[in-house]
Amino acid sequence: MSISHNSLAPALFDAMQRGGFSFVTADVMQPLLQSAGELADWPAFAASWNRLGPDPYLAAKGRFRRRRHATFTASAHGGVELAAHQAHYQSLQYNALQGDIERWFEPIEPVIAGGDSLRTILAFCHAFFGSLAPSVSRWHVEVHQFRIEASADAAGEPTPEGSHRDGVDFVLVLLVDRHNIASGTTTIHAPDGKSLGDFTLTHPYDSALIHDPRVFHGVTPVMPLIPGEPAHRDVLVVTFRAKP
Repeated sequence: MSISHNSLAPALFDAMQRGGFSFVTADVMQPLLQSAGELADWPAFAASWNRLGPDPYLAAKGRFRRRRHATFTASAHGGVELAAHQAHYQSLQYNALQGDIERWFEPIEPVIAGGDSLRTILAFCHAFFGSLAPSVSRWHVEVHQFRIEASADAAGEPTPEGSHRDGVDFVLVLLVDRHNIASGTTTIHAPDGKSLGDFTLTHPYDSALIHDPRVFHGVTPVMPLIPGEPAHRDVLVVTFRAKP
């Protein structure tokens, strides 16, 4: 389900309740974010993707991407607070490629973790996901910066684990930048594999919102439009998982 420029948050809420996902175009997402806070540092926020470190765990599998990671906590009646740096963990049930191991990544830079843009994105997610799950009192929140690079010799794999669930409650995938790439289409599937929708994040702020227990998601590989020139896809992924 896709939210058009004529739709506002209630339509987004309804789409998530009905289908378990929604694709949101930048002309809708940016104002929704601005209703939750400031985006004044967006240029610096986007430029921080140029300083991501390589993912050593994926490199060990013969693949390549760059990333940083941070963990936050949130409560129903409080704000979103940065937690101590910690490992990212998924079970093999949710990540057959890299499950059942603690993966430590370089932390998101403090100026970015505490900056306006990320704080605004987290405030929006907290309010919106909280409205979809009002009984949840505490959230475990993880934030991932991803850069997928592509070359003429090797396609970039945004989701090397294939169509998957993350083992959380809610997911936001927000495009920060794409340069000289083709494809990178986000796909949504039912648990039985039936296709439910697809959408290519093309402009900064284009987003996918996902109720993870209900649907699977993936992204098609990316290739450079002009071989030999730098090609990348930069996204921010935010996950919310209810804490017991």
